[in-house]
Order: sequence, then C-alpha cells, then structure tokens
Amino acid sequence: MQEPAFVYLLRCADGSLYCGWTYDLDQRLARHQAGAGSRYTRSRLPVELAWSGELPGRAEAMREEIRIKRLPRAEKLDLVAGARPDRRRPRGH
Repeated sequence: MQEPAFVYLLRCADGSLYCGWTYDLDQRLARHQAGAGSRYTRSRLPVELAWSGELPGRAEAMREEIRIKRLPRAEKLDLVAGARPDRRRPRGH
C-alpha cells in the first residue's frame, strides 16, 4: 500500500507562489519556514501554506506538482481560492 503524499502551494513574502510535494506536510512546512526547505523559499521568507491537496502516492503527487507548476499565476490563485484550476477562461479576463 502506498503512503499518501501532499502537493502544496506556499505564499512567499514577496507574493510569489512556490509549489512542492511531500509525504509529511507539517514537517516540510516547518523546514521551509526555517529556511531549510528550498533555495527558492529561503530567500523569500517568511512563507505560509496557501493550499494543499492529498494524493494516493508519490507518482500522483509528482504529476500534480508538475501540472500546477505549469499553470498561469491566475489559475494558481484560483486553486488557492478554492476554484477549479483546470477551467478555461477567456483571454484578457
């Protein structure tokens, strides 16, 4: 049986969003907040958890991380706000 994994978005101090995946969300968030999570977030402290989603395992989490990283910023913000990120919007809106 696979261990559940999490995909998450962090909101950084500069307003940017960082996407990652982990098996232990609390521990990973603590590492990011301590400046030991990633090079990207280390220079953008403090960070806060903006969104997370649980998936069945590592492979699914990695695929979802890649999908989210490819989204335009507006769709990532929709995800954070609870909207479906895969819906299509007319250009210019």
